[in-house]
Amino acid sequence: MTARGWALFSSMCVIWGIPYLLIRVAVRDLSPASLVLARTGIAALLLVPIALARDEVRPVLRRWRPVLAFAVIEIAVPWVLLSSAEKRLSSSLAGLLIAAVPLVGAVIARTTGGRDRFGVVNVGGLFLGLAGVAAIVGLDLGGANARSLVEIAFVAICYATGPAILSRYLGGLPMLGVISVSLAVTALAYAPIAAFSFPTRTPSASVLASVAALAVICTALAFLLFFALIAEIGPVRATVITYVNPAVAAVLGVGILGERFTPGMGIGFALVLAGSVLATSSPGAFRASPA
Repeated sequence: MTARGWALFSSMCVIWGIPYLLIRVAVRDLSPASLVLARTGIAALLLVPIALARDEVRPVLRRWRPVLAFAVIEIAVPWVLLSSAEKRLSSSLAGLLIAAVPLVGAVIARTTGGRDRFGVVNVGGLFLGLAGVAAIVGLDLGGANARSLVEIAFVAICYATGPAILSRYLGGLPMLGVISVSLAVTALAYAPIAAFSFPTRTPSASVLASVAALAVICTALAFLLFFALIAEIGPVRATVITYVNPAVAAVLGVGILGERFTPGMGIGFALVLAGSVLATSSPGAFRASPA
């Protein structure tokens, strides 16, 4: 990997590891709907002009149905559920649970018409990953309840389904155009919903700073850097950041917010990572090479 590739990779590992911390801070004063509106609205204002200047919006609008589905599954639903869950869930625990996304993605990819089918190693990886999730939540729920855990489960399902929609129905379209339109559509959809839950007083400085960072750094800038990362090292290698982001979220939650990190969370995260690698591997990846 080139120096530029490593710089982009490192940046993305951090940038998409900090939203959990920022969301946890922002929902102190904002409703989940208001937070999603602010994040998507600001990011759309920054990205849509760039997409328009590159003429990347028109081709996306021609395929508005799958784009709308992608916006709902990848942004509108999971972002509000994650914000809602983090009202009761620590940011470190939320980040570690989202590490299960590759496990869900493996199930979706191999049960919806993909050429590969589950091998023994893949099935073992799924069970190992599930054991890791159980370990993460089994010893210390960190204030979580059944509702917040169900919300995180749906977030993981949505995050795993979104890329499948992207690759199957939106292939060949400019990614910046897809993301820009998706953010704009989500903001428009949440505007009337958030109108009923705007705060009655000005949020604290920390909340406003968190919203600004979520929108500008973790959304607008992050997508631009992610597309550059894909162009630099390819889409497959770029997905490795998925395994690093939760660890960054846990470190920030513990170090900045003083959240508790239990042995079960550490062991569980390691099991989830190992299970994800095994579950998403090619069925023949771990066979002995022919003599």
